[in-house]
Amino acid sequence: MLAVAVEEAEAGLAEGGIPIGAALFGPDGRILGRGHNRRVQDGDPSMHAETAAFRAAGRLRGYGRTTMVTTLSPCWYCSGLVRQFGIARVVIGEARTFSGGHDWLAEHGVAITVLDDPACVRLMTRFIAERPDLWFEDIGE
Repeated sequence: MLAVAVEEAEAGLAEGGIPIGAALFGPDGRILGRGHNRRVQDGDPSMHAETAAFRAAGRLRGYGRTTMVTTLSPCWYCSGLVRQFGIARVVIGEARTFSGGHDWLAEHGVAITVLDDPACVRLMTRFIAERPDLWFEDIGE
């Protein structure tokens, strides 16, 4: 499942954006929606990867059996989305370069898995070094 989110992160980077990708999966492992951070491309500060994946999934009768997979620990905004809609599980590629709200989500019953994936760490570390202006504009502050 992480491979889908990594593909999205790489797509975002190729478009000149921030390389964070996400996908929402159903209980059967089927992709419901996928997306990447598009803050830069769309000029929209609310278009984070998890938000894009959630929007792409469309309306569902419930989210309690879904899994959000993301390349980076979700920020407070995206953590709020997970709580608001009752997403049951979040799988995180890495939380070294940014530790968002995943501990808070765990405290509120969301199943959290942090993979500490070396490829995700390298992707964000390289991006932060090469584009600190974009990183510190929003999420890195």
